[in-house]
Amino acid sequence: MSNRAPHFPPASARNMALLVQLRWMAVVGQLITIWATVEMLGVRLPLAHLIALPVLLALVNLATWIMGREREGYSHLELLAALMLDVGSLAWQLWFSGGTTNPFAFLFLLQIVIGAILLPPSWSWIVAALSVAAFAELTFDHRPLDLPAPFASEPMQIYLLGSLLCFLLIAALLVFFVIRIDRNRRQSDAALAALRQQAAEEHHIVRMGLLASGAAHELGTPLATISVLLGDWKQHPALTQNPDLAAEVDEMATELHRCKAIVTGILQSAGEARGEKPEVTTLSAFVQAIAHEWHVRSGGTVLLDNRITDDDPDIVSDPALRQVIGNVIDNALEVSPHFALLSASIEADDAVIAVRDRGPGFAPEMLEAFGRPYSSTKGRAGGGLGLFLVVNVLRKLGGKVEVGNSADGGALVRMTLPLTALAYRRSAAA
Repeated sequence: MSNRAPHFPPASARNMALLVQLRWMAVVGQLITIWATVEMLGVRLPLAHLIALPVLLALVNLATWIMGREREGYSHLELLAALMLDVGSLAWQLWFSGGTTNPFAFLFLLQIVIGAILLPPSWSWIVAALSVAAFAELTFDHRPLDLPAPFASEPMQIYLLGSLLCFLLIAALLVFFVIRIDRNRRQSDAALAALRQQAAEEHHIVRMGLLASGAAHELGTPLATISVLLGDWKQHPALTQNPDLAAEVDEMATELHRCKAIVTGILQSAGEARGEKPEVTTLSAFVQAIAHEWHVRSGGTVLLDNRITDDDPDIVSDPALRQVIGNVIDNALEVSPHFALLSASIEADDAVIAVRDRGPGFAPEMLEAFGRPYSSTKGRAGGGLGLFLVVNVLRKLGGKVEVGNSADGGALVRMTLPLTALAYRRSAAA
């Protein structure tokens, strides 16, 4: 049995909402028309049969609203059923009010137009065929109107008046609903374009992830070999007798340890370090660790503004998130080597991490193209991938990235993440 979710056509939920809205208009319009026809024109109508239908349509609308609150969309069959219900209800009302001698019979055309817009061609023909069949049946089989004396001798007078009202009604409804349906279509096209752009960006991420993971595997062996060689060199008499060389070897070992940590982080981000338990920490400690690492690496130019209060949630330290925050700090240090400020706070249910520098700031064209791959002003091949990864990793975690320029100069990158995406759940961990 397939576990795939049902496929719904684009904008189907909004189109069903339009049909419900049209049905509400029909309910109100029918009740007003029945009242005006009986009270103002004096036409005798079978009120029990005519009023029962608007009540039924109102109940159908309420049921559609209740059951549709948790739905993502509707199938073409469901939209067709809704239109057939509207066609059938119009036929019912017309049968008790003169059939095609009633000028409101031309409302069938509105149903045909809406069906042609909302449904595929093969389905819209069903609505057209049903409407034509109903119109033909009402031409020969209907209950005649019981007109009062002033109109019984000249029925054309009331027919022309009804035709004018029907024409105005159809014109207004067509303009209103065609505009709304076209707006739904344009919204669906925009959403589809955004999904295509996201798919293209994620394709870049997959390719870079595969490249990084493969490179991490390839680097593992030479790094291990270098680690063994450095260990042997530390025991060599020539180094033990030369403090300067010994210090340089120690520095090489430190940098080697850093390279191995980076490789491990890449493999963890790729989900390949399954033997290790996830590191549980607090949001404040997570940010402090990143700030301390970059404070040391930058020679004290990276500062921390920790605004997290006593309400410090437990989180799972995500290597990918740590890496993208590091990318932002690294970009800030490139343009502002003497100052970079990392700030952290909690706003509502979101963790907000921002990086500010004192560089030239973002150019207008960079603000427009922010987050696109290879969009950079650094003038080197592959530039712009760091911020591209930041945007997509944050998006995968349900967050967002905002960029701008500070009022007192420099660039500002603001990363917002829902705490639920980072929260440590003890039940899940157990």
